[in-house]
Amino acid sequence: MERRTLAALVVVLVVAALFAAQHFWSGRPQSVAAPEVVAHGVAGTAQEGLAEPDPPPGATEPAATAPAPDARIVVDVSGKVRRPGVLRLPAGARVEDALAAAGGAERGTDLTGLNRARVLTDGEHVVVGVPGTVSAAGGPAPGSPAAAGAPAAPISLNSSTAEQLETLPGVGPVLAQHIVDHRTRVGGFRSVDELREVNGIGDRRFADLRNRVRP
Repeated sequence: MERRTLAALVVVLVVAALFAAQHFWSGRPQSVAAPEVVAHGVAGTAQEGLAEPDPPPGATEPAATAPAPDARIVVDVSGKVRRPGVLRLPAGARVEDALAAAGGAERGTDLTGLNRARVLTDGEHVVVGVPGTVSAAGGPAPGSPAAAGAPAAPISLNSSTAEQLETLPGVGPVLAQHIVDHRTRVGGFRSVDELREVNGIGDRRFADLRNRVRP
C-alpha cells in the first residue's frame, strides 16, 4: 500500500474509534437523586401562616391589651383620726387603707365596731371611733350595733361632729351647729339636761333626744 493510502486509513480508524467511545460514554447508566422531603416544621409554619394572616396596616389592637385607667374613689374620713378630711384612694381600697391615709386612729380609739376589711365605695363617709353613727346612705354604719338589729348607742354631745349630730331625729344643719357652738362656748356638756340650754331645743325635742345622746 502506498503511504498516502495508509495514512488515510489510519485517520478513518481513529475517527471511528472516537465516535464509538463517545457513543459508549453517553449511553452509560447514571444515578438519579431522590427528591428532597419538606421538613415538618417548615410545612407547619406555612400552614400557620395561611390560617392566621397578618392584620392589615392600621388595624386596631384587641381591647384586652389596652392598659386599664387609674381609677380612683373619693371618701370622707372623720371622727377620731389624726388627719380627718376628704381622701382620694385607688379603686378597690378598703377601710384599713382609708385609716392609714388619714394618719391612723387616735390613741385609745375603740375600733371593735369598724370593719377594716370592707371595700370602700365612691362618696362614702367613714366615721372612726364614734358609736351609733350612720353611713352616708342613711343606714346604720357597718359593724355598729344598729346594723345587727340592736338599738343604736347614744351619740356623744362632746365628741360628735355637726354631720353626726344631724343623724339625730329633728336635728338639721342649723341646730347641729348650735349644739357645737354651745359646747365650745361652755367647755362641753356635763350632762344631757344641759341640752335644754341650746338655742332651738324645746321640751318636745329634748324628750326625743334625751335617750339618744350622752355627754
